[in-house]
Amino acid sequence: MRQTTRTLPFPKNIALVAHDHCKANLLEWCRKNSAELSKHHLYATGTSGNLIKQQVGLTITPMLSGPMGGDQQIGALIAEGKIDILIFFWDPLNAVPHDPDVKALLRLATVWNIPVANNLATADALISSKLFSETFTIDIPDYQDYLNQRISQ
Repeated sequence: MRQTTRTLPFPKNIALVAHDHCKANLLEWCRKNSAELSKHHLYATGTSGNLIKQQVGLTITPMLSGPMGGDQQIGALIAEGKIDILIFFWDPLNAVPHDPDVKALLRLATVWNIPVANNLATADALISSKLFSETFTIDIPDYQDYLNQRISQ
């Protein structure tokens, strides 16, 4: 598939997701970085979003809980170009019933080439990057070109 570009704006649209065993890490990370995160538009799956809103005080656009479709909602926003960064603290040692949704979310983030942090170290590196607070361009699949080619066949 051909590539085109997309500009990630400032402020960015950031999705925050955490599995149950990782919610405390996400909350602490949000507390530590609340000043920077408050400059952006934040989205989160159900429980994570409610905890961040209540305990950290950040404004969150809520989705459903992950197992109820929240991961898929975030994935749809990624595919629509409405999420610029995904912070997803997932637990690789515990299986979750909605594991296919988790894999789909990570696959979409990779397909659409958005920055993803799956752990504290990567999240710290990402938020410390000058690009976190600047506009920058990424390469993405040229889906319209792909559709046009399929229609003309």
